[in-house]
Amino acid sequence: MKISIITVVLNGAKTIRRTIESVLTQTYDNIEYILIDGQSTDDTMHIIHEYQDKISKIVSEQDHGLYAAINKGISISTGDVIGFIHSDDFYLDNLVIQRVADEFEKKKVDSVFADLLFIKDDNFDKVLRYYSAKNFTPEKLTYGLMPPHPTFFVKKDVYEKYGGYKVDYKIAGDYEMFVRLLYINKITYSYINLPIIKMRVGGLSTGGLKSKIFNNIEVVKAIRDNGIKTNHLVILRKYPIKMIEILKGYSYNILAKVKSKKENHGS
Repeated sequence: MKISIITVVLNGAKTIRRTIESVLTQTYDNIEYILIDGQSTDDTMHIIHEYQDKISKIVSEQDHGLYAAINKGISISTGDVIGFIHSDDFYLDNLVIQRVADEFEKKKVDSVFADLLFIKDDNFDKVLRYYSAKNFTPEKLTYGLMPPHPTFFVKKDVYEKYGGYKVDYKIAGDYEMFVRLLYINKITYSYINLPIIKMRVGGLSTGGLKSKIFNNIEVVKAIRDNGIKTNHLVILRKYPIKMIEILKGYSYNILAKVKSKKENHGS
């Protein structure tokens, strides 16, 4: 099984190296890595070219937004399965893609997703929020809850059948895709009960209050565009669950410290 991994980047020189290396150090040996650059004006392309002999495809040209760039990556991919890792993110370890491939082979599903850790830019070990998909059901999409998109791997023929990301969205195009695939068309899925990606806070979907308000507006639009009745009050139901995820992040930090102390004591 070939797995295509797509990174979309624009002026990501500060973070792109770690993203690239977290992909290139994966133990799984059948990876097609695609980098889509939106004509960065910083050192992004200089860094990418340092790894060009190990990256399957590199495209650098002006595009029409994040989701147009993602669609471009999908269109040139040749893998059986497609996943995304953003230029602010990186895999937790070098076994992530092997676990994903094993899950596809074992469960015979259309898609696979897992958990994600939000981290501080200046402290990769401090978890701000443990974004869990453990209790996800497609029905929860109707009030704004979805699995972590960077952990979402989908068979390419699913995109060929149901279409790419809608480019009229700025933030919630991934949410609309979840609604369309998992709720409306009921593709099959399996969940890996582990965090597989660390995401730095501060991007489009993790920004401040203004970003969150705009995201909620687009979430309501995504639900309605797929023929589901909803309103902004319904979407507010997701926030108590997000608070629980923040508390779970604190617990994750405590357990990590305890584990580290035991390991150090043992050595």
